[in-house]
Amino acid sequence: MLNISLQGISDKEQWEEKGYRLPAYDVEQMSSATKENPFWIHFGAGNLFRAFHAAVVQKLLGSGTLDRGLIVAEGFDYEIVEKMYAPHDNLGIAVTLKADGTIGKEVIGSVAQALPLDSSDEVSYERLKEIFTADSLQMATFTITEKGYSLVNGKGEYLPDVAADFAAGPERPVSYMGKVSALLYARYCAGKKPVAMVSTDNCSHNGDKLYAAVLAFAKAWAENGTVEKGFMEYINADKVSFPWSMIDKITPRPDASVEKILQEDGVDGLDAVVTSKNTYAAPFVNAEETQYLVIEDNFPNGRPTLEEGGILFTDQETVDKVEKMKVCTCLNPLHTCLAVFGCLLGYTKISDEMKDRELVKLVETVGYQEGLPVVVDPGILDPKEFIDTVLKVRVPNPFMPDTPQRIATDTSQKLSIRFGETIKAYQTDTALRVEDLKMIPLVFAGWLRYLMAVDDEGKPFELSPDPLLAELQPRMAGIRPGDTAVEETIKPIMENAEIFGVNLYEAGLADRVCGYFREMNAGAGAVRSTLKKYVSGGGGI
Repeated sequence: MLNISLQGISDKEQWEEKGYRLPAYDVEQMSSATKENPFWIHFGAGNLFRAFHAAVVQKLLGSGTLDRGLIVAEGFDYEIVEKMYAPHDNLGIAVTLKADGTIGKEVIGSVAQALPLDSSDEVSYERLKEIFTADSLQMATFTITEKGYSLVNGKGEYLPDVAADFAAGPERPVSYMGKVSALLYARYCAGKKPVAMVSTDNCSHNGDKLYAAVLAFAKAWAENGTVEKGFMEYINADKVSFPWSMIDKITPRPDASVEKILQEDGVDGLDAVVTSKNTYAAPFVNAEETQYLVIEDNFPNGRPTLEEGGILFTDQETVDKVEKMKVCTCLNPLHTCLAVFGCLLGYTKISDEMKDRELVKLVETVGYQEGLPVVVDPGILDPKEFIDTVLKVRVPNPFMPDTPQRIATDTSQKLSIRFGETIKAYQTDTALRVEDLKMIPLVFAGWLRYLMAVDDEGKPFELSPDPLLAELQPRMAGIRPGDTAVEETIKPIMENAEIFGVNLYEAGLADRVCGYFREMNAGAGAVRSTLKKYVSGGGGI
């Protein structure tokens, strides 16, 4: 049996016979050097970190570009460290699911230490302070999801842990951002040492979100006298940076089909763990081959040459353009097209939708014909090549276990940025006409039809989670299949600029959306026939 441990990988021949790449460096030597002079700590020990950040460092260790690895801290679910990292000596298997049907298998050994970010665990917390006060520390990176930076609830009130940490000061904080801010304060107290605080979460202007959270703690603590007032100056000076970044890599949760492959190879101890916080963790991660990480090059304490690992460094304006290119044109809108119609047409795998003639034509038209004319070109990545990769390599990959149901989550929060920005660009461009947009309105109509929670065969299905469902679903429930007098029911939704980015009536698109919806609501099979009519025929209302 192949055992995922330092002792287990010492039998190199056995692993390599099964097609696994092993660390091409002395893991124990790397671990010792990293602990002595840490340069990179990462917050968030989940799948994206293991498949991307840790794998990049593995590559650079193997080439000799780096002689030290990473330290990871988990601040939300401590059981990940206890039950997944510790039993495997911080090793994990990264499985790359390639579009040609082959898979890459690699044992990742670049994590030198894994720690719970738990202020009640004195040993681990003191170790984190040691790391954060080290002269050698150059950066702290994050994959904690957008929610991780939030200090308030849906009503705008401070979360109880945050309010308590504000009052108590940096000694023993409980909230995630409170703990991060306290570690940064320790670095300030150790001599105002420089560091880059780099969010690599998939959200807009992520560096600003991290900065705002840390600043809120610094301000609260300075006002109640629990930190020196100079802490705020330190955060706002050139000593600490909060660069923006754009990250893109699909990393679904560990899949049973991948686990079976590893089991057949003889890998032992693959059992997943579902923690008390309902985190699903396994000793392996599965992810697509394509990946992008673009970071604003602002590192006050320097940085290694991570470019050799494929990371792109640029200025803030270019990061912003890359993000807009991805989110507004080249990836996210196409995903939403497939999510909405995939649910209506009964698909359970995104890759299967790319065998559907009408859906392929739909996403090609939204991307190439309607989106590209107004795309924000960042210069460092070519927008057309990006879409080519999305539609020819990434989305059709049959080995990526991604679903339209997952992507349809929170669609009401996504439409304004994924499509609304394109509509606004058409409104302001004298060479373009909003009325030439045919497929984006079709997607809007498809989403309204989706809200009826009845598929194209007339069967009910479960809508994906969305914060506006409680408001929108009862309204759509008043429409029955075959109803044609639907405009008064859907008008308040079409007028909502917060959903679509524009008021569809003011933009001149409401009649088209309403007409498409009316056709899609004609009865069983009407969604498919509407797609055929307008996508293949290229017609419009």
